Amino acid sequence: MPPLLLRGARLPDGDVRDLLLDPDSGLVVRVAPPGLLPPGPQELDLAGYLLLPAPAEPHAHLDKALTWDLAGALPGDLPSAVTAWRAYAARVTEEDVFQRAGRAVDELCANGVTAVRTHVDLLTDDGNHTTGDPLRGLRGLRALLRLRRQLRGRVRLQIAVLHIDAPDELLHQALDLGADLLGGCPHLSADPAASVERTLRIAAEHRVGVDLHADETLDPGAGDLRLLARAVRERGFVAGVTASHCVSLGAVEPDEAARTAKEVAAAGIGVVALPLTNLYLQGRGYPSSTPRGLTAVRALLDAGVRFAAGGDNIRDPFNPVGRADPLETASLLVMAGHLAPDEALHAVTAGARAVLGLPAAGPHEGAVADLLAVRAQTVSEALGASCPERLVFAGGRLVSRTSVVRELY
Repeated sequence: MPPLLLRGARLPDGDVRDLLLDPDSGLVVRVAPPGLLPPGPQELDLAGYLLLPAPAEPHAHLDKALTWDLAGALPGDLPSAVTAWRAYAARVTEEDVFQRAGRAVDELCANGVTAVRTHVDLLTDDGNHTTGDPLRGLRGLRALLRLRRQLRGRVRLQIAVLHIDAPDELLHQALDLGADLLGGCPHLSADPAASVERTLRIAAEHRVGVDLHADETLDPGAGDLRLLARAVRERGFVAGVTASHCVSLGAVEPDEAARTAKEVAAAGIGVVALPLTNLYLQGRGYPSSTPRGLTAVRALLDAGVRFAAGGDNIRDPFNPVGRADPLETASLLVMAGHLAPDEALHAVTAGARAVLGLPAAGPHEGAVADLLAVRAQTVSEALGASCPERLVFAGGRLVSRTSVVRELY
């Protein structure tokens, strides 16, 4: 494909630049002041647009997406959401997952996302992975593997197996089938420490990364994150480890949060905050001074932890809302996490890509040409005003364009 020339884009630092994208290499090959680059066979005028690194979604549940109305879920806490999902999951088919997940990825892509890490349940009929047909239990994974093949060149899809104390055999089957990472929920396991050790052992055998739902509770005594940091340091696990949620870290005293954050940084663990779902599910048992249900964002950043933020659930029993929009996630980090707009944007762009193990992207020479152009002038406007008009580039190719017609009378 011929190079693509972007004219007159405003960068986050306020400078206006022209950029030359090479779809063959997938890189940004030139960045120059307006008018210095010669005309190209393909040009786009981005005057009035802010050009950002394309967001990555570090934590989704595409197998659950868009099931709030289908499952008949009622508003509630995490156990209520789990019960509603398990009841619906018993009748979920592979084709159902494939179709809904595809629609959810289309929403994510239109909003700027070019890489997604999704967790996928092992869909055994009894909900606890101990009985039933193992092959039927892998139907959600098979659907997402089909979707991953279909999305090549537009959205990069990583798949993490999500389970609670599933048999080893089923986990080996899922990883042999093509899952990228092994997940789990130690805080819901019968033995959290044993769950963490087993996850690292099986992942190491398959040479895949780990992404755990850790401490998804406001109980300050929850210890998944500390268990994981200690186990990773002792084992020397090198395939990449992520801890998602880590809500209880935001419920402990600042000194303890700082100590744990330093342990996490020393172990090289990435942490993903999930403000939308955690703000929705957590804190329902506190009728006054309701806690925000977020991890200790500032302590993690101060400790140098690789930090990202994700959208988590998209209109399913765990969260009836959510626009599949990383800029919405970033805006909530500003409001509920007290981050500056630039810090919040980093968490859903460069920070998210780092947690996913992807090379840096953005409007810079030599960077991967995964870019998001938003009709806005500043980062704060992009986060605060929603800004639906967007162009999305993956590997130097335009993969999505959203235009808006507004009529005022």
